[in-house]
Amino acid sequence: MAAAELQGKYQKLAQEYSKLRAQNQVLKKGVVDEQANSASLKEQLKMKDQSLRKLQQEMDSLTFRNQQLAKRVELLQDELALSEARGKKNKKSVESSSQLSQEQKSVFNEDLQKKIEENERLHILFFEADEQHKRLEAELRSRLEVLETDAAQHQAVVDSLTKKYTETIEKLQNDKAKLEIKSQTLEREAKDCRLRTEECQQQLKNLQAALGSRLEESLCIINEKVPFNDTRSARYNALNVPLHNRRNQLKLRDLAGQAMAFVQELVTALLNFHTYTEQKVQIFPIDSATDTISPLNQKFSQYLHENASYVRPLEEGMLHLFESITEDTVTVLETTVKLKAFSEHLASYLGFLRKILPYQLKSLEEECESSLCTAALRARNMELHRDMKRLTAVFEKLHTYVSLLALPSTRPEGLLRTNYNFVFTNIAASLHGFHDILKDISKHYSQKAALEQEVPTATQKLITTNDCILSSVAALTNGAGKMASFFSNNLDHFSTSLSYGPKGGAEFISPLSAECMLQYKKKAAAFMKSLKKPCADSVPYEEALANRRVLLSSTESREGLAQQVQQSLEKIAKLEQEKEHWMLEAQLAKIKLEKENQKLKNSLSGHLTETIQEHSVLPNIVAQKKETTEKSLREPIKSTSLAPDVESREDLIKTHYMARIAELTSHLQLADSKSVHFHAECRALAKRLSLAEKSKESLTEELKLASQNITRLQDELMTTKRSYEDQLSMMSDHLCSMNETLTKQREEIDTLKMASKGNSKKNKNR
Repeated sequence: MAAAELQGKYQKLAQEYSKLRAQNQVLKKGVVDEQANSASLKEQLKMKDQSLRKLQQEMDSLTFRNQQLAKRVELLQDELALSEARGKKNKKSVESSSQLSQEQKSVFNEDLQKKIEENERLHILFFEADEQHKRLEAELRSRLEVLETDAAQHQAVVDSLTKKYTETIEKLQNDKAKLEIKSQTLEREAKDCRLRTEECQQQLKNLQAALGSRLEESLCIINEKVPFNDTRSARYNALNVPLHNRRNQLKLRDLAGQAMAFVQELVTALLNFHTYTEQKVQIFPIDSATDTISPLNQKFSQYLHENASYVRPLEEGMLHLFESITEDTVTVLETTVKLKAFSEHLASYLGFLRKILPYQLKSLEEECESSLCTAALRARNMELHRDMKRLTAVFEKLHTYVSLLALPSTRPEGLLRTNYNFVFTNIAASLHGFHDILKDISKHYSQKAALEQEVPTATQKLITTNDCILSSVAALTNGAGKMASFFSNNLDHFSTSLSYGPKGGAEFISPLSAECMLQYKKKAAAFMKSLKKPCADSVPYEEALANRRVLLSSTESREGLAQQVQQSLEKIAKLEQEKEHWMLEAQLAKIKLEKENQKLKNSLSGHLTETIQEHSVLPNIVAQKKETTEKSLREPIKSTSLAPDVESREDLIKTHYMARIAELTSHLQLADSKSVHFHAECRALAKRLSLAEKSKESLTEELKLASQNITRLQDELMTTKRSYEDQLSMMSDHLCSMNETLTKQREEIDTLKMASKGNSKKNKNR
């Protein structure tokens, strides 16, 4: 069992590791994308810097050229003024100079116009570059703020996770200390058990010697005294009641309970597997919420929706089989009639698997043909294709061997006792094969889920459904492993205990003879109980002698005694009438009490006050009757004090019997009142007892569920602890890389700011 639990834990760890690997790949892709984006932004910044520098150089050259042109224009204007002054002296020279100045002016104006247009174009380009630089700077600042907020959130998550994991580590350390103390106590108990086993072995040797001597004596007695030996005939010997092995029956019931628990785990895991497979068919490769799935997948999901009607009867059949194994019965294959019903339920589930197998295979083939299916995903689908065929084949084997085990209870000639061990060993081998197939399915499906997460159209619903299927397959694998190890460990006990019969019986027992044997066993048990009943209580010898002397002394006056008897009979009749009267009143009071109880429901205080009042009223009535009887008894004593001896003796006897009758009536009334009171208390206690038993059953079930949840949560805690540690390391690495990229981007932004400030200063100077 420990190996199976470790194996289940390792499988859970493998699943978590595969999930974390997938998450790691996604995070790596994100980091690579961020690095690529940062590299592209760096290149863009370099290009912008180069363009700005070129524009600045062109701007400087243009400004220098403009200054030269302005100086040239000033010189030309001065020359024009001089030429105009000289024009007054000579008209011819004026005409020639005016012509020259007009030509020069037109040339200069055209050149100036071109330079002005070029200057305007350069100003426009510079303005556009400046606007683009400001926009890029704003984008980088907003992105820097977003990254800073993400870093703060990641740091908060890391702090919370570290705090949580420190708490869990402390809890686990405390649990470890407790387990160490428990292991020490168990070692001490083991030492004590070893000493006890040595003592028991010594006692066993002594008992074997004593039993050997008694066996020889009993064999001699049997050979001498037994006239007919029915064990020689197998037909007669089948009707003999075998020796009741209570320990064997308790062991079989315990094993049946364990098997029922394992079957319940398998049933829940199968239900979850079929249900989540139905959800997966409706999601991938085509989502039924957005588009219509293929008719094949529709039929497949329709069949999968009916899985509960085939899987639930397995649990019910195992429960009926467990309830049929009790301490009083003789459990052999001939008497386990409920095994036939379990075999039929297994056959119906096998038919369900055969019905859905072709649809499942075609669904996998259709998924391979879709455009989203890669080569690796297609290979995983084909592996699952083969695994599903193997799973149906192993269920067919299990059904064959279980139906063979059910044959002795219906057709005894179908399976011989010599083949019992062969059938049990094959069942154990089939269960181990079932476990191996489920391990392969879990491995291949985890790989398939990891590949499906990388598909670009993969949704969160598909990822959660894959996780649910993986958890159900893991639970199915764990349950199959537990069942296989349980069956192989108890294989010898099954083959020996389920094949024993009457003493000396070597042939097969028919179901009819087994039923007759169980009836004879019940009769024998009833006969032994009747022998153990205690005898009725008798009067002690000394008390009988004293009563005889009293009777002999009282036979002297028969007539007086006859009169006294007649009077006592009359009084008894009156007392019986009074008793009937009081019984009617008690019934009326009882009816009133029930009505009050119905009104008050479960109020115990009202019930107690009424019973106390009844208890206080009855002794008062009895005391009054005692006083009246004492007064009536005193008066005849005074009147008969002067009578002769005979009359005085008769009066004494009469008073004695009267007092005795009064005492008996008072005791009778007290007993009636107490019986009514105790009857009411017993009914209330019976109700409380039934409620307490119900609460006890519910609490035991809750305790079982709580213990199961504790073990499951401990396993999940270990796995989540390891996964969270891996995630923390990955997140810390990712945060370090993010911080590095942020520092780099901040430096680049600072350089850009400095460059922009320098450019703005240059522009102002210009």
